[in-house]
Amino acid sequence: MLAALSTFVIAMIAVQVIYSSTSENIAIAWNLLLAWIPFVLALIVYDRSRSGASTPALGAAAVLWLLFLPNAPYIVTDLKYIHGFSDVAALYDVVLLASAALTGLLLGLTSLVLMHAVARRLVAAFNAWALLVGVLGLSSLGIYLGRVQRWNSWDVFVRPGSLFGDIVGGLIHPLSHARPIAVTSLFTLFLLASYLVFYSFARLTSLVKD
Repeated sequence: MLAALSTFVIAMIAVQVIYSSTSENIAIAWNLLLAWIPFVLALIVYDRSRSGASTPALGAAAVLWLLFLPNAPYIVTDLKYIHGFSDVAALYDVVLLASAALTGLLLGLTSLVLMHAVARRLVAAFNAWALLVGVLGLSSLGIYLGRVQRWNSWDVFVRPGSLFGDIVGGLIHPLSHARPIAVTSLFTLFLLASYLVFYSFARLTSLVKD
């Protein structure tokens, strides 16, 4: 169903390009592709953990998953590109961007459920929840770095010095960076609330078993 929703978004982008000769939303397709990466990585980690893979191997895959996780909920911030509601074109953008945001959020939340299940098998339930909150905080920081500072996940490999220098600068002088702290906190609370709702539904459908 996530693939179907993604296909719907891509189809809407294609129709918009063909009939309106505008390419402004093509970047949404790229963001959607990036949102699939943490989902696929979470599936791999979940499957390997069930088959008895070593903890170091799972840990390496989990770090890679964490690195790309912000790309999924990041699409929610693309809603900022909605301009007015005065014509059909604007309403089309509303449906397109809302569908993309929903898809990205669902991909991120589903990958979180899978990784949370792995964590609960490896550590105590309380520790797993503590790790989850920490992951949401880091992901929210990643969203800020991507949307405002314009960093990308692969910059960890391409420009690690500049990226970590930017992050460390904020950690050393936190009181001088009220804006990133506020945005990160806001997104952490939003993602936590979204996950709790999603997790509750997952338990009702037996996707999650304690």
